[in-house]
Amino acid sequence: MRSSEAMELLGFPPYSRPSPSEVKAAYRRMVMESHPDRVPTHLKSQAESKFKEIAEAYSCLKDGRRSGSRMEVHVMRSGVPTGCGRSNKALVKAPFILIMFAAVSFGAFSASRAYQRQKELCSSQNPFLP
Repeated sequence: MRSSEAMELLGFPPYSRPSPSEVKAAYRRMVMESHPDRVPTHLKSQAESKFKEIAEAYSCLKDGRRSGSRMEVHVMRSGVPTGCGRSNKALVKAPFILIMFAAVSFGAFSASRAYQRQKELCSSQNPFLP
């Protein structure tokens, strides 16, 4: 949320520079007006969304800076974008599959090498072992 939007939502005129105490007072006033427990049940969902917007505006203005970049806000509001409506599950799974393949192949190679070394060092009289 932009600071200009946050100031407008909390009732400050455009291009004003409210102090932290003014921001806090405006936040408390707006919260009391739009708290979901203080409105009729049929208006509760609208009051909840307004309450969340006011809380976001306050968090933006209390620090004196924006709470996140545009991409962070976009992702929080709409979710992670996918390419052309398709999900990218294959791209997510690819590194995991490559790591598993490497671990299994190197593990098998190490086990084979250890077996060969053991066979060379201590030959067995057991007829069932090669």
